[in-house]
Amino acid sequence: MPDVLDAAVVFTNFVLVPAISYGAQLSLGALGVTLIFGVLRFSNFAHGDTMAFGTMVTILATWWLQSNGASLGVLPTALLALPVGILVTVLFALATDKLVYAYYRKQKAKPVTLMMASLGVMFVMNGLVRLVIGPDDRQFSDGERFVLTAGRFREITGLTEGLAIRTSQVITLVVAALLVALLFWFLQKTRTGSAMRAFSDNETLALLSGVNPVSVVRTTWIIAASLAVVAGVLYGLDKSFKPFTYFQILLPIFASAIVGGFGRPIGAIVGGFVIAFSEIGLTYSYRKVVLYLFPQVDVGQNLLQPVSTDYKFAISFIILVLVLLVAPTGILKGDKS
Repeated sequence: MPDVLDAAVVFTNFVLVPAISYGAQLSLGALGVTLIFGVLRFSNFAHGDTMAFGTMVTILATWWLQSNGASLGVLPTALLALPVGILVTVLFALATDKLVYAYYRKQKAKPVTLMMASLGVMFVMNGLVRLVIGPDDRQFSDGERFVLTAGRFREITGLTEGLAIRTSQVITLVVAALLVALLFWFLQKTRTGSAMRAFSDNETLALLSGVNPVSVVRTTWIIAASLAVVAGVLYGLDKSFKPFTYFQILLPIFASAIVGGFGRPIGAIVGGFVIAFSEIGLTYSYRKVVLYLFPQVDVGQNLLQPVSTDYKFAISFIILVLVLLVAPTGILKGDKS
């Protein structure tokens, strides 16, 4: 029986907990992509670099706070700097919309044109982030690193294996749950949220009903940029900050949005966890788990790893392709356009 429990602890420590945390981060990122697509009708390829930009601003604010002795004790100082990152990124997103996307909307440009414009914005933001903070890894996490250490878990349970839960993982789940609840309350219970949903369902009818398109567009960018910053900061706290990583994470974020059902917020959440569990579950080495469960089996030097970690993001792409072939509208039947 202890061997079975140790196997469960190993699986929980290296697959279950990281996948839940990563899934929450992908879900927040995918929610921003889904809102832009659902309301503004184009795929925003600059979303990953919006996450990087907002995280960069938050890091710079964090370093400034740390240099002035500010701290949140056991919690990361980045949480104190997060509002600054959100504010600057929201202003940048609104300025970008005014200078770039508003022109194409006025010209009644096709969604593909707006999508290509977002590629240009992506390259500009990517270059700006690299210029300001550099291309290297940046650590900005402080405070208490673990809520539960592996050693403490062993003392409590008497098991051989230890379960470690990082503070960043707990913060990710708490913040993600609060933001998702707040977002759904906003969309369902407020007049502005109702206007956004009406605009998304039928733009012409919404305009005839008196919906202010300027307000809807502005609110959409504010929410999407805020979600991007929070997702980026949580990802950076959980792992580290590197600009190129945020460019790479755009694929699993879009995969999450499409797999769940493009244009549907709840689909973004479902898709985020599907992608996260697929990536982590398929790239983990199950050697130790198998040896605990079946000690009599000779696995030799085999790591029992289904897919190499080098192909982690390829898993997102394969799942995306399969979903588009089998169920083009996603698990929850999102927008077909």
